[in-house]
Amino acid sequence: MIVNSSGSRITLNPEQCGGRPCIRGMRIRVIDILDLLAAGLNQEQILEELPDLEKEDIEAALKYVSSKFDHPVIAV
Repeated sequence: MIVNSSGSRITLNPEQCGGRPCIRGMRIRVIDILDLLAAGLNQEQILEELPDLEKEDIEAALKYVSSKFDHPVIAV
């Protein structure tokens, strides 16, 4: 299991979920949390839907995605 810079909450394992980022080594992918948020669920509803998650997992998923899109764009 490979742990990324978001700490131990976001894990990458090439043999799990196609190598996509997951939560704490579980088969709950970061994209699963984003999809639930996009569908209109709030954090409390997501925690009810996925009882193995913790509030910090949702926050870590959002920080992870934010860090992937936070890069400079060079205008030409």
